[in-house]
Amino acid sequence: MRATLARVVLPALLLVAACGAAPTAETAAPTVSGKKVNLDPDQRRIRAKKVAAIAAEVPPAVAADGRLTVGFDGEGSPPLVFPATDETTLIGVETDLAQLVADVLGLELAPVPSSWENLFLATRSGKVEAVFNNVTVTEERKDVYDFATYRVDQLGWQVPNTSPIKTITRPADIAGLRVSVGSGTNQEKILLDWDRQNRAAGLKPVEIQYYQKYGDVLLALKSGRVQAFFGPNPSIAYNIAVSGDSRIAGTFSGAGPDLEGLIAAMTKKGNGLAAPIQEALTAVIADGTYRQVLDRWGLATEAVPKSLLNPPGLPRQAP
Repeated sequence: MRATLARVVLPALLLVAACGAAPTAETAAPTVSGKKVNLDPDQRRIRAKKVAAIAAEVPPAVAADGRLTVGFDGEGSPPLVFPATDETTLIGVETDLAQLVADVLGLELAPVPSSWENLFLATRSGKVEAVFNNVTVTEERKDVYDFATYRVDQLGWQVPNTSPIKTITRPADIAGLRVSVGSGTNQEKILLDWDRQNRAAGLKPVEIQYYQKYGDVLLALKSGRVQAFFGPNPSIAYNIAVSGDSRIAGTFSGAGPDLEGLIAAMTKKGNGLAAPIQEALTAVIADGTYRQVLDRWGLATEAVPKSLLNPPGLPRQAP
């Protein structure tokens, strides 16, 4: 999911429901749960205490320089990851949670901006040691990466307010539509599976259009070039609160109809870092700082009761 910074007043209930934004005129800072969100580079983040027993489990190769290098999508998508008012510093719920984990591990958080696609290559190559960027656990990704979960994954269907589309809850609802989705995302996998089901049932195929930036998706929706966008529910709701010219036609689990989708920290498979990250997440869930971070960004409904290491993910795509 990709988007740029929007600075607006954001109703708390909409932000809790979902997320995403496009450029708008600068106005007031967004408000979540009755409090204005700090969009400045100085975030005054919620911090956690080092837990020596967990820090001792960090692989020596990671601990050597005293830093935890974490990859984030530099394009941004509020309230997940997006640029602060200096247009450089990355802020959001993902950066805050990465900070908590770094604190528990006794490491300095070192953010590394990237593109969505390059986050995966950067992890495999060792350029980054972990990724906190709305990454869903999938069975295919587990072949190459390890995961420690920290949020529920909810997807949404965004359509213009004037659209005749009432609801999108099943494959038949998108037959013959022009739909946009992010390339290489788990929502693309779900969309392609729905399209295969429709074709097998003799229904019209979906026309899929890809855009590099969420702002381009919004322009395509407004112009009618696409009829719906399938993406992270939190970002879509954020954008709806900003613009007011679209709505959510349906939501869907990021892991499909039979499994709860889970967002997770991602590390290179077998490098030994996922386990201490999972333990660090368990610690901040227990001490309450995890909940404070989610509350700060209006995402309390996406909280998980515990962090899991490599749980079942989105099933493999049928050949």
